[in-house]
Amino acid sequence: MEGSISNPVNIRIAVVTGGNRGIGLEVCRQLSSNGITVVLTAINKGMAVEAVEKLKGQGLSNVLSHELDITNASSVARLADFLKTRFGKLDILVNNAAVSGVEHAQDPVDGSTMSGEKFTGMDRDQRLEWLWRSVRETYDAAKEGLQTNYHGTKRVIEALLNLLLASSDGRIVNLSSDFGQLRFFRNEELKQELNNVEGLTEDRLDELLDMFLKDFDAGTAEVRGWPAGFSAYKVSKAALNAYSRLLATKQPALCVNCVHPGYVKTDLTLQSGLLTPEEGASNVVKVALLPEGGVTGLFFEESMEASFV
Repeated sequence: MEGSISNPVNIRIAVVTGGNRGIGLEVCRQLSSNGITVVLTAINKGMAVEAVEKLKGQGLSNVLSHELDITNASSVARLADFLKTRFGKLDILVNNAAVSGVEHAQDPVDGSTMSGEKFTGMDRDQRLEWLWRSVRETYDAAKEGLQTNYHGTKRVIEALLNLLLASSDGRIVNLSSDFGQLRFFRNEELKQELNNVEGLTEDRLDELLDMFLKDFDAGTAEVRGWPAGFSAYKVSKAALNAYSRLLATKQPALCVNCVHPGYVKTDLTLQSGLLTPEEGASNVVKVALLPEGGVTGLFFEESMEASFV
């Protein structure tokens, strides 16, 4: 099952969603290396167990596996029950699980894609242009993007909230993206509404996401000023940023922050990124391990505080 670890009361407990590969796996490794007991989750049990065995092979014994599909309410509830029974609290939640919101025109595990040689000499813009040519936007992929990146992440947070509040230093780190910054919105009213934390509500966020999907399906998203290019991914991350700010205001006992880990070489980017998973994860872990009583409701671009706009 999840494995057996003896945990003294003062040991910190972390959950990492999508922890079986890429940035997530490296976040698990780095948190574990800092003496934190990590519950590594993956969409199926086999993936989670295999990833934990890999970390144990590196000498890290304080990692457990647990199945978690963040789009499935029952799966999320099972994780919450396990954490409540086993630990009675949660200190750190790293919401890493995400999808691209597009369909890849090639298999991300294709050998030619995995080779970094093709990107030699390319800057960030050139790599993003290559990535854009390697994908296509479809309604189904866009819908999955919102359901996973926003609704799924929110579902996990809501299910684990009481466990986080049971910690003396509960914190949530939401993996976001510079693509979630509001500068990509060309509709000023949308931009202002998403940036107005005092006036925005969770219900209104849901309405805006429904509006985006309808516009996307009708082919009018760009005309109405929604972000162009990787539009569903940008909208999902902008919504997650807005929700994180609302949550930080509503739950002052917690530290809730968003992190853009950088343009990282992962399956999601078809290995086109500039940073290694280790470097990207380091940017996430720095925020996860900020001093107690630290900042909340902020956006970090890599490891530096940045603007949501």
